[in-house]
Amino acid sequence: MTTQPPFTVQRLSWLRWSCTTALGLSVWCAGAALAFDAQGHRGARGLAPENTLASIEQALAIGVTTLEFDVVLSAEGVPVISHDTTPNPDITRDASGKWLQSRGKPFNQLTLEQITSLDVGRINPSSRYARDFQNQAPRDGERIPTLASVFERVKRLGAGHVRFNIELKMHPLRPEESPEPEAFVRAVAAVISSHGMASRTTLQSFDWRVLKASEAIAPALPRSFLSAQTPRFNTLADGAWTSGLKLADFEDAPAMVAAAGGKLWSPHFNDLSQATLARARTLNLRVIPWTVNEVSDMARLIDWGADGLITDYPDRLRAVMQQRGMVLPPTVAAPTANAKLTLSATTPEPVRFGVAPDLR
Repeated sequence: MTTQPPFTVQRLSWLRWSCTTALGLSVWCAGAALAFDAQGHRGARGLAPENTLASIEQALAIGVTTLEFDVVLSAEGVPVISHDTTPNPDITRDASGKWLQSRGKPFNQLTLEQITSLDVGRINPSSRYARDFQNQAPRDGERIPTLASVFERVKRLGAGHVRFNIELKMHPLRPEESPEPEAFVRAVAAVISSHGMASRTTLQSFDWRVLKASEAIAPALPRSFLSAQTPRFNTLADGAWTSGLKLADFEDAPAMVAAAGGKLWSPHFNDLSQATLARARTLNLRVIPWTVNEVSDMARLIDWGADGLITDYPDRLRAVMQQRGMVLPPTVAAPTANAKLTLSATTPEPVRFGVAPDLR
């Protein structure tokens, strides 16, 4: 039997806060938190259509600490859930059921009605994407949800413990496909506030301009600094993605994140070494790498002391956690047609960002 490092035992424990509902059910309050953050990427992309309500429900049924998903804005400025700034032909059919042949107009030029007419319930079987995610079960008819509808579904399911890691999708080299950072943050923060989810939400982005805007507009919301240093996608090299900061001007990536005001860093998992993680610790950074899908990588990163993992397969991560004796997040089963919904453990609270009156 392998002996785990002492820090693993100390770090991986529930901060227990149990509450009792009017029905006498013991539930986890919003204040409960898991020291190790098991995040379902785009819900549970490996198992259900990404960034859909079906994928959100799948992740909750498996049991995650945090739901990770992506947000863009419609032409009206409504936050909707999509990884891409334009409809992705690999996963999108039009209202007649035909696969899109190209990306076409970006979401910020499509009305909410146009966006919700798209079917994102399965992967195009002829695409490489389908080969990459062979275990994803299709759900024909799944639509692109709004951010508000995700919050509403989570409340209806009674998942009062779960947090949200919302990636604001912007592309600094394609400004026509994205709103201005300030407008983006205001639109998303307004929905978070109106649903009482500020105490449970983190904003993240590769485009650090939007994180800088978030610090000014919604300072109560934690920020996660995403980064990648791969040959095909390097966000730290030239300053385009990092609000002008360049890696060459810093000792290393953790120092760059700290200089940007970061407290939470989410690098690509292949960019992370044990030494780099230890270096991040000296700068008081929490580290949650993305997107970790292989069991061996999960085990290694947990043993190194990562604060959490983002994965397409929360079922695999849960199995690794269980093998290590780590306390697991609660599971939340979707109700059957005739079952009554569980009461949510959260009560929407008034949120004050201390900034523009439209957020109050």
